[in-house]
Amino acid sequence: MRVMVLVKASKDSEAGIMPSEELLTRMGAYNEELVKAGIMLAGDGLHPSAKGLRMRFSGSERVITDGPFAETKELLCGFWIWQVKSFEEAVEWLKRAPFDDGAEIELRRIFEMADFGEALTPELRAQEERILAGAAKLAS
Repeated sequence: MRVMVLVKASKDSEAGIMPSEELLTRMGAYNEELVKAGIMLAGDGLHPSAKGLRMRFSGSERVITDGPFAETKELLCGFWIWQVKSFEEAVEWLKRAPFDDGAEIELRRIFEMADFGEALTPELRAQEERILAGAAKLAS
């Protein structure tokens, strides 16, 4: 099972305040543990929303709104993608994360092909496998 760990933004992360050396050191050690355990597939921090945009889709119309965005509690400042045996295992790993500053983290399962049932035809499954293989090549 794959899960996405969504790290919610804070006033500091939205202001572009970088983590301290101490937090970076603790996070590096935690990430090494995740990798050694075969859990971490990906993970990165995100720039503040001031450097991003939102695009709203309505039919053929595309409306772009430049950041920053007002509701910090709805924004992200980072993420991980983990491969775990169960959701409970992900929760246990998340409890060990080196956050102690009031951080809020959201944990969500990632859809697997099997989750789509009969709607995922053999042709769509083959297409998805080609896309994933191509993306894996780009990532390496």
